[in-house]
Amino acid sequence: MRADKTSSPTATATLTADRPRGHRRLTPGIRLALLGAATAVAAVAFVLVGALDAWALVAPLRAARLAPMILVGVAIAVSTVVFQTVTENRILTPSIMGFDAMYALIQTAGVFFLGSTAVIATAATTRFGLEVGVMLAFSAALFRWLFGGPRRSLYLMVLVGIVLGTLFRSLATFLQRVIDPNEYLIVTDRLFASFSAVDPGLLAVCAVIVALVCAWMWWVRRDLDVLALGQDHALALGVDHRRLVLRALSACALLVSVSTALVGPITFFGLLVANLAYAVAGTHRHAYVLPAASLLGILTLVGGQTVLEHVFGMDTVLSVIIEFVGGIVFILLLIRGGRR
Repeated sequence: MRADKTSSPTATATLTADRPRGHRRLTPGIRLALLGAATAVAAVAFVLVGALDAWALVAPLRAARLAPMILVGVAIAVSTVVFQTVTENRILTPSIMGFDAMYALIQTAGVFFLGSTAVIATAATTRFGLEVGVMLAFSAALFRWLFGGPRRSLYLMVLVGIVLGTLFRSLATFLQRVIDPNEYLIVTDRLFASFSAVDPGLLAVCAVIVALVCAWMWWVRRDLDVLALGQDHALALGVDHRRLVLRALSACALLVSVSTALVGPITFFGLLVANLAYAVAGTHRHAYVLPAASLLGILTLVGGQTVLEHVFGMDTVLSVIIEFVGGIVFILLLIRGGRR
């Protein structure tokens, strides 16, 4: 009995020491609050760093560049999280369906058949509407053809999207090889995402589209939680699996089309942000993952652009760095395995 009594203070001390560690674990809500604070600091730093002497002149210009970063960060992050939920795979992103390749083909074909002068002279709203319309028509045809029938498979749709993306990319590469070298430079410039050459007239339209689509995804966040359990569990719990999947895929296609047409393609950005969001949120519930992914998307773009401008002196393009880091994350995910 005495041995037990003498050992009990040690056990009590151990339990006492272990309790604070358990209580110190951050809840998803606190993590979101900290992530939101970091994002706000990055946004303020982007607007104010190096502009205090001429704040009234420089701040509005930087704020105009900040808006497309916020829109694209939210659109790509949310669409990637939802797409991974639908496909039940952490490696897949909406861009794997061929949206980036189709955007490259549209840009290359426009310059090849019409000439760079005609493309540049076309109004930004016309180009934006054409690019979004073509990408949405492609996605609608793909979804309805390969997932609308009673015996169609989601994985078959993804596979066909990958094959068509490879076809579009090959056609774009072929046209780039036979195009005039001077016009090829113009095409190449359009194939990299740029946040400094965004038409202000498109921002309001894109903001409305992104806000409405994200609001719908937030509305069905609980259904997305059930959808993540798999088709059998979703049907058993009363979720119309086929209808929800088609709507979610259409919403993802709209977000990706709008963001790509607005600034250009960023292939691995969604993959990077979505997988970080799961780690940061500490849960799979979309009520926390979707805001975490959105904040991480904004933080990555705004913080990266701030460091790029004030530390590296704009020696490279932000999308190149994101593609490099995202490619490494993609390889690591392939090694680990992308299944949930």
